[in-house]
Amino acid sequence: METQVKLTKLAECAGCGAKVGAGELARLFEGFPQVTDGNLLVGFDHADDAAVYRLRDDLAIVQTLDFFPPIADDPFTFGQIAAANALSDIYAMGARPVTALNIMAVPEDMPSDAVREILRGGATKAAEAGAVVAGGHSIYDPEPKYGLSVTGVIDPARLLRNDTARPGDELVYTKPVGIGIITTALKGGLAGEGDRALVERVMCTLNRAAAEAAAPFRVHACTDITGFAVLGHCLELAQGADVRVTLHADAFEFLPGALDLAAMGILPAGVYRNRRYAEAEVSFSDGVPLAVADALFDPQTSGGLLFAVDPRDADALVEALRTAGEGVPAVQRIGTVGPYEGGARVLVRP
Repeated sequence: METQVKLTKLAECAGCGAKVGAGELARLFEGFPQVTDGNLLVGFDHADDAAVYRLRDDLAIVQTLDFFPPIADDPFTFGQIAAANALSDIYAMGARPVTALNIMAVPEDMPSDAVREILRGGATKAAEAGAVVAGGHSIYDPEPKYGLSVTGVIDPARLLRNDTARPGDELVYTKPVGIGIITTALKGGLAGEGDRALVERVMCTLNRAAAEAAAPFRVHACTDITGFAVLGHCLELAQGADVRVTLHADAFEFLPGALDLAAMGILPAGVYRNRRYAEAEVSFSDGVPLAVADALFDPQTSGGLLFAVDPRDADALVEALRTAGEGVPAVQRIGTVGPYEGGARVLVRP
């Protein structure tokens, strides 16, 4: 259904670029009492992608919630992207999504067909994931926002976390980088329709195929790369596991035009928030261009999965991801995990 609403014009920040910075979040939670429940396997103290609560020895529920302002002008596309982004947290934990609830804020004067299209986009993507949209909550707000609260299930023995990487692991990532840069350029009229079509296709792609391809292998840790960017999420992985991450800048696949735009200073505000949070723990070797460094701080809306995989399974995992076809937009061996011996937690080399 066609609509005249240009959603991104109604939002100050787009997508995951609107997230509160990781450093600010840590300060907000300082001093909170620690939850003591032996069945809470993962809580907010782990900076992981979702909460996990054990119901019985072979069953746990995985819960997440994610919503944001429009990242696309088309309401149906925005709904798909927001839903894919929320579902991604479930896949990052190795789980299967089963139910979802809508979270929506819309201006009172937004046309009803546009609101319906946002909801239809979310429902379509949830159905593709095999999850049931069972209800939700909506409010009026001058700035539209949409997302999902998702519940998944998993055998606790198969749970993936972001703080369990091991020295020797290889790092494999599954979507091209530069989503925030391209969407910022689109909002400013500095990118074309081909760029729009590609970046929206990447954001709409579920991480289901990547998660399913990785399931047979010895994946020691996993996280999805979203608002805190490649470097912010790699830092969380390194801190949680008390390891050092080494990334190879030349190994990344960037969206076409993203590095040129970054070199011109076309960057979302989230780049600067992410840099302030992570830069004290990130070291760049000589030869890493500033545009590449900026792109690695770029907030990724509905980004891919980052796997820390046993080196004995790395070749097989890469092959399985490549075999998955369009369900995995990019397959990149971006770095390694090593022991932490002081200094920066994340090293970026050419």
